[in-house]
Amino acid sequence: MKDTFFKYIHSLQDTITSKLEKVDGKASFKEDIWERPEGGGGRTRVIENGNVFEKGGVNISGVHGKLPKSMQAYFNVGDVDFFACGLSLVIHPKSPMVPTVHANWRYFEMYDENGNVVDSWFGGGQDLTPYYLFEDDAIHFHKTCKTACDRHNANFYKDYKKRCDDYFYNAHREEARGIGGLFFDYCKATETMSMEDWHHFVTDVGNSFLEAYVPIVEKRKDLPYTDTQRTWQEIRRGRYVEFNLVHDKGTLFGLKTNGRIESILMSLPPHVQWVYDHHPEKGSDEEKLLNVLKNPVDWL
Repeated sequence: MKDTFFKYIHSLQDTITSKLEKVDGKASFKEDIWERPEGGGGRTRVIENGNVFEKGGVNISGVHGKLPKSMQAYFNVGDVDFFACGLSLVIHPKSPMVPTVHANWRYFEMYDENGNVVDSWFGGGQDLTPYYLFEDDAIHFHKTCKTACDRHNANFYKDYKKRCDDYFYNAHREEARGIGGLFFDYCKATETMSMEDWHHFVTDVGNSFLEAYVPIVEKRKDLPYTDTQRTWQEIRRGRYVEFNLVHDKGTLFGLKTNGRIESILMSLPPHVQWVYDHHPEKGSDEEKLLNVLKNPVDWL
């Protein structure tokens, strides 16, 4: 399974980066091959200063070795070996009219002292973080997510949307990071879902990513915007940074397993503001977004 999924994320990275380069029309992804001293490595691809995308990364990695003590406590296991692979992406557009997007699809295995697999699971999802709310975009993104889910289980979209709303939440701000999407983790074999079934589901979601995001980019990338709207985008990016550094499991896992710092922190945008006690004007589009982020919305 790990070989099959690792091959898939290599191919998916090629597909996504190629399409995003075409959408941007100017910048291309810089590739960086790296190795992890304890075992494994990855292929980082970063795009910067384009026509459409200010900064973005589409990374794949496959790492293995002894599970660090800090993660043993997290998983409630003893001395075990592990293998983890996945594709993680974050795209920060230049225009505040175009939403930031995040996605991740991953696979994890743990082994006993004889090298036997004792646990394995899939995880992942994709979510949207707009700076100005276009309800048509939210509906399109969620509809695409639901279509992918419905091919596998009628309850997946409802369940994984709720998990996304619960997970991507800045509790210290009492607001969501964005308008959600899908989030699933610890997807293990059951009587009704084999690991092969989970593989088909996760890859189906991964294959839906470009369909979910690119039409939104194409529709909004040429809209005019003001310096004030750009400032708002940078303030909201600050919330994005707060979530990734305080709450995000993937970031914390990477930091605790001696992951490559540049790849882990590629999700951070280049221009961010933290304005003291900032509040948008009453009745403004900015306030409209904040009101939506206070409670999850059923976009469909």
